[in-house]
Amino acid sequence: MDPATIRFFQYVADDRTQLHSAVVRVFRETYDAEAAVDLARVAGGGVQFHAHVLLQIGIKQGFWRKVGHAPAPETVDVLFRGSNDSGNPRIKVSRDWYVWKINCPSERVGELVPRYQEAEIGYVVPPDSLVHRMRCGDYDFVHPGY
Repeated sequence: MDPATIRFFQYVADDRTQLHSAVVRVFRETYDAEAAVDLARVAGGGVQFHAHVLLQIGIKQGFWRKVGHAPAPETVDVLFRGSNDSGNPRIKVSRDWYVWKINCPSERVGELVPRYQEAEIGYVVPPDSLVHRMRCGDYDFVHPGY
């Protein structure tokens, strides 16, 4: 995150619904960069969000590195959302949303009603955008609101 602190995420699934991309869960806690890492403690911590990423690209570009292995949860029950209006800066509020769970078919829902508004943004994000969200709490790319 900066020279003195680090954060962790864990690869938990491949999602064939979203380009067979890797799904990671990002943990809330920040750690001292010089301290010993207790992966069991990290993996037992609170999850801030889930995201689709290209793991190897992030390693090649130097955004992250593998530090060890902790067992992934047996089930990952997270709802993702996407919009067919994504990337169009003229559309501020989409009425063309779809939602899905990992490896399940997507469902077109149109307007994003309250029960779907907490769903994670499900686009495959570039490594720098994942790091940006870990630092700032939101992605650094345009996506429509609801």
